[in-house]
Amino acid sequence: MVQPVVIMADRHIRAHQLFTGISQQHLACLAEELADPWQAAVEGRRHEARGGAGKREAGAGARHRLVFIDRLVVTLIHLRHDLPHSVLALLFGVDRSTITRATGEIRRLLAERGCAVPDRPGLGPRTPADVFAHAQAEGIELRLHATGIQARRPVAGRGGRRAFVSGKKKQNTMKATVIGDHQGRTLWTDALQPGRMHDATAARNEGISTCFQHFPDVEVLLDDGCPRLRRAHPGQAVTPPGKGSKISPPEVLEARLRARHRHSSKRITVEHALADHKRWKQLVRWTHRRENLPATYRAIAG
Repeated sequence: MVQPVVIMADRHIRAHQLFTGISQQHLACLAEELADPWQAAVEGRRHEARGGAGKREAGAGARHRLVFIDRLVVTLIHLRHDLPHSVLALLFGVDRSTITRATGEIRRLLAERGCAVPDRPGLGPRTPADVFAHAQAEGIELRLHATGIQARRPVAGRGGRRAFVSGKKKQNTMKATVIGDHQGRTLWTDALQPGRMHDATAARNEGISTCFQHFPDVEVLLDDGCPRLRRAHPGQAVTPPGKGSKISPPEVLEARLRARHRHSSKRITVEHALADHKRWKQLVRWTHRRENLPATYRAIAG
C-alpha cells in the first residue's frame, strides 16, 4: 500500500522574507499587533457557538493544528505568491480547508488595521479624513494616484458589466485610489471602484473634496487628469502646468517643461508605492472572487 507523503518545510524557512515579502523584524511586530485581535475573534466565535461563557479553564480544550504565527505566515505567502491553498496545505501539513479559513481570518485583520506609519505606532489611517488630519498636523504634502487591477469579468447578463472595462487598458479592471507621502509610504487606499470610472470621480466618491474643505492647509499633488479638482480647490489640489501651445515662445515652453518635471519628480513617490503593491502577485492579476479584492488590496497596502 502506498503511503501518502507529507512535505513540511522548516518554520524558519517558511517565515523567510523571500516567502513572506517582509523582514523578520516586521513579521514579529505584525504578529505582536495582531495576536490579541485574532484571539479575541476566536473567543467571540466560541462564545457565540456555545451560547455563553466557557466553563473550562483558560488553555483547556482542543489545540489549533495551525497556530497563530503559522496562520500569519501562510496568509503572507498566499498574498505574496498567490500559491493555491492545496499547495500551502502540503507545506504546512494541514488540510486545505484549514488554510482557507486561516487566510480569510488574517486577511480581514490585516485589512482592518489600516496603513501603518513608520515611527508612529498606533497610528493607522483608515479614512481620507484621518490622512488629511495627519498631513495637516505634520505639515506633509500628499500625493494621490489611482491604478487599475485586472479582475474577473462579471457574468454575462448582469447589469453594470461594462462598468468594469477600462478605457485605457481595454481590460476588465477595478480601480484603487492611493494616497501616499513624500517618502513613498502608503497612507490610505479606498474600497476600489469599477475600472471604467475616472480617477477624479473615484477620488470625489471617496470624500476627497470634503477633506479639502475641512483641512485647508493640506496640499495634494495630482496628475494631468484631475483639472476639476484643481479648479474646485486652488492652491490645495496641485496639478502640473499645461505643455503650452505651438505658438508659445521657446522660453515659455522651456519653463513649463521644467515645472512639469519638478512636479513629476515630487509625485513619483506615489508611483513607487503602487509599484511596491504590484510586487505582490495577487495584485498583478486578480483571479479570485471580485468581492474579496478590496480587503486583499488594503491588507497588502497596509
